[in-house]
Amino acid sequence: MNQYSLADAMTDKGNFTVPKLSESNMGFGVLGVFLGLLLEVSTHGPPGMPRTSWRHQDLDLTEFSEPNVFNYSTLLLSEKGDALYVGAREAIFELSKKDVSVRNNKVLWNVADNHIAKCTLKGKSKERDCLNYIRVLQVVDDERLYACGTHAFQPQCDYLNLGNFSLSGRPEDGRGKCSFDPSQSFTTVMVDGELYSGTAYNFLGSEPIISRYSPSQSLLRTEYSTSWLNEPSFVFADVIREDADRGDGEGDKIYYFFTEVSVEYEFFSKLLIPRVARVCKGDLGGQRTLQKKWTSFLKAKLVCSMSELNFVFNVVHDIFILKGETWRDTVIYGVFTSQWGNVGLSAVCAYNIAAVEKVFSKGKYMQKATVEQSHTKWIRHNGATPSPRPGACINNQMRQQNISSSLHLPDKTLQFVKDHPLLEDPVLPIGNGPRLIAKDVNYTQIVVDRVQALDQKIYDVIFTGTDKGVLHKSVVFEKEVHIMEEIQLLKNPEPIKSLLFSSETRSLYAGSDSGVVQSPTAFCSHYQSCFDCILARDPYCAWDHRTATCVNIFDAPRQSHRRLIQSLNGDADKCPSMSPRALKDYKSVRVKLGSSAELPCVATSNLAQVMWKSNGTVLTETSSFLLMGEGGLLIYSVGPEDQGHYECWSIEWAPAAGKNFTRLLASYVLTLDPPPRPPHQTRHTTTTLSSQDASIERATESNASSSSVETSKTLPAAGSSTSSALPSSSTASSSKSHTGKGREAEVRLLPPLLKDQAWGVHAQEAFLLFCLALGPSDVTIHWLVNGHVLDRPIMEYRQSLGPRGFLVSSWLREGPLLKDARYRCIAEASTGNDMSELNVHLSIGDEGVSSRDLNHWRGALAEHEQLLKRWQKAWVGPCSCTGVCFPEERRTDGTSKPLCMFGFKVVFVFGSRLLLYFG
Repeated sequence: MNQYSLADAMTDKGNFTVPKLSESNMGFGVLGVFLGLLLEVSTHGPPGMPRTSWRHQDLDLTEFSEPNVFNYSTLLLSEKGDALYVGAREAIFELSKKDVSVRNNKVLWNVADNHIAKCTLKGKSKERDCLNYIRVLQVVDDERLYACGTHAFQPQCDYLNLGNFSLSGRPEDGRGKCSFDPSQSFTTVMVDGELYSGTAYNFLGSEPIISRYSPSQSLLRTEYSTSWLNEPSFVFADVIREDADRGDGEGDKIYYFFTEVSVEYEFFSKLLIPRVARVCKGDLGGQRTLQKKWTSFLKAKLVCSMSELNFVFNVVHDIFILKGETWRDTVIYGVFTSQWGNVGLSAVCAYNIAAVEKVFSKGKYMQKATVEQSHTKWIRHNGATPSPRPGACINNQMRQQNISSSLHLPDKTLQFVKDHPLLEDPVLPIGNGPRLIAKDVNYTQIVVDRVQALDQKIYDVIFTGTDKGVLHKSVVFEKEVHIMEEIQLLKNPEPIKSLLFSSETRSLYAGSDSGVVQSPTAFCSHYQSCFDCILARDPYCAWDHRTATCVNIFDAPRQSHRRLIQSLNGDADKCPSMSPRALKDYKSVRVKLGSSAELPCVATSNLAQVMWKSNGTVLTETSSFLLMGEGGLLIYSVGPEDQGHYECWSIEWAPAAGKNFTRLLASYVLTLDPPPRPPHQTRHTTTTLSSQDASIERATESNASSSSVETSKTLPAAGSSTSSALPSSSTASSSKSHTGKGREAEVRLLPPLLKDQAWGVHAQEAFLLFCLALGPSDVTIHWLVNGHVLDRPIMEYRQSLGPRGFLVSSWLREGPLLKDARYRCIAEASTGNDMSELNVHLSIGDEGVSSRDLNHWRGALAEHEQLLKRWQKAWVGPCSCTGVCFPEERRTDGTSKPLCMFGFKVVFVFGSRLLLYFG
């Protein structure tokens, strides 16, 4: 028996019916289908790489927060005044929407002690749940807002007077208007003084309703029935006004968007379905049937799927309705993920309002049917449909039949819509697929701006917020969507819980648990070259060749637009030609013989490839003793042959223009300092060791000792931030003695040094420490822990480098970690030594370990594992090991065999000096 794929089932006339399987095999059969889908999508999913990444500290962001106030998740923009209203935990703020750091007003709304006591008696947390989270802020008129809060799981609403910014003090019952639980999803919209909401009506959250509260009319609501609402998660509601050109007289409609548990499909677990529901603003309920209930409630499924991979995004997180000049120009944008979150994909789908209206006005109904007396599912209704059409708004045709109100609808029509609220036909997206798919992100919020660029065309710019506090900015072209930027809006990686856009201030406003952030819609001035300004493909930005700056076209005088350069296909050839960089403009870098040279170069685009040239020759990954990382070029043990000119080039492919564009990012002249005159007596400094270390200090006995230099770093517990965990680059080492052999006689440890390996060590896990040294043929590496020479085998690899001397690498595996330990690695030869140490102090156990930070650390390991492969290729070439491998191992116990390091990941990151190491 052939089985439908999930995508086929959701788009095949809306009839998502998995073929009938036996009860014992049905779950496994469908599970197999989904496991295959997950594997295919995770393997072949789209990259969705933002071109440019901006850090929080590099941007002109405006922030607001107050001590001991949290959960700034409810935002409301004033259309007429300079105000952004913020609902937080037990506080409402009025901020300037031009500058949110300016607080104009504040009012507190606390919970009385007796309400807190009742809340705690019901098993809720006094510190977390039994407070007042302001979740509803809606404009009533020019003088008042309507505000609702969870109020210790007893929701209350009140009017906020804008004149003196105070609550009226006459709270109303908030059931059905506001959620009980501060973490529960819900939605509200105020339309002409009437509050439309989608939330739970009871304490347990088991009675979901879509309702209307009106000062002049009785409450109107949905039925308590799983066929109407089945465990919904509401995300958005808004009104679509009737235009004069429609002519059918149906009036305004309110649309609700939510995800609910499917009732019509058989599945091995709860299958989630994204929905759009519609009610008519003029609905008054039925006369006998559906009294005080919606007579116009209908719902349909929203389809957002990757048809080429048979994969469906079945959870909607947020909706933005981009309204045009007429109702037909309205486009609905939504962000979706899969309920199987390990796929790591997010999608943006767009829908024409006309397509939505067509489903509600002409779509087929579904009805319950009993199949084989064991499974109940929904099938298409093929019988006669009553007239007037069930669920339709009162229109001119009905009025001609003397039906001027829903109170006049016949019982047959009302009973039908009561039993058939679900439509079979799905709402398909524009282009039958997502506008945008991003990998390894979870989108939570969306807003869209419509921009007229210099080519006079209209472009939709999509802003999507993530659960990590990052904003993606994308632009919709005819055949593609280009992710221009990712912006770290929030200092900490926390979810963006609300996102608003103001066309007046050209600003975005993001609310989170920790505060409010205001961001401009474009960062044009941060593009320092015409090359970057054009390749960004940002409709807001253009290059002004007279001032040599990237400018926002909305800030530039209209008369200057003719001299601005903008190419939204990324054709950077339109930029003014650049004269070649003169040699006198190359940055001079002077280093000592045998030392390391760092040549920084960072590409401004994530889509660009970096190419290094040395004296006109392209450098490759296998070039001797070069490490090309994200931060630049690192040359170990510089010799005379390494001198010359170095150039860092950016190469970026612009698909829409069909061209590659290259640009010189950095250029250097590397020269060697002349060797110093040999002193009459070589001074040598060593670190003072205990009496048990005397056996390894034989190289220092003939040298005059000087004061010891020690650098001690405290190792934080696992999960600490990188800023506090990365030590400085200074090393506790000695100066070297020099002989006539020059570099070959010098002993030096190469970066990354031992103490630069101190980030995220977890006490219960095995880990590696690594030392790399250059020296003459007798150079060796010794290890000490708390002053004691290690007697267990240590892995070591030696390789002759010809005139450069010998390279010795040594690996120490430890685990579990001692509570307090000092690790030292000492490179020693007959001509000198060098030492690096690491002081460890951490508590044993998992207390305080942040899973989020641990995941971030492990993500860094995976991201930079490729660099190890480059080192391996540069040093020894391929070998037969399945793990990290080197061709020869020499142990301290005298044995020798091929070295394969299974299960270890060693990471090199030039710039952040990161190395390690989980086993």
